[in-house]
Amino acid sequence: MIELVVDGITCGGCVKTIMKTVDRVEPGVSADVNAETGVVRIASEAPRETFAKAIEAAGYDVRG
Repeated sequence: MIELVVDGITCGGCVKTIMKTVDRVEPGVSADVNAETGVVRIASEAPRETFAKAIEAAGYDVRG
């Protein structure tokens, strides 16, 4: 399980963008985006950095 803290999630559109980004990295992977806390949880064995870089490329800041 990968857990990232993402800054800049302000609305449902942001959640959709992050979910689509995660799906592009690993199609079909289970993910949860909490807009209130900024926590993104991804059920994947892929490297954490792969998802972090993709989310940053989509315009968000990944803190942890």
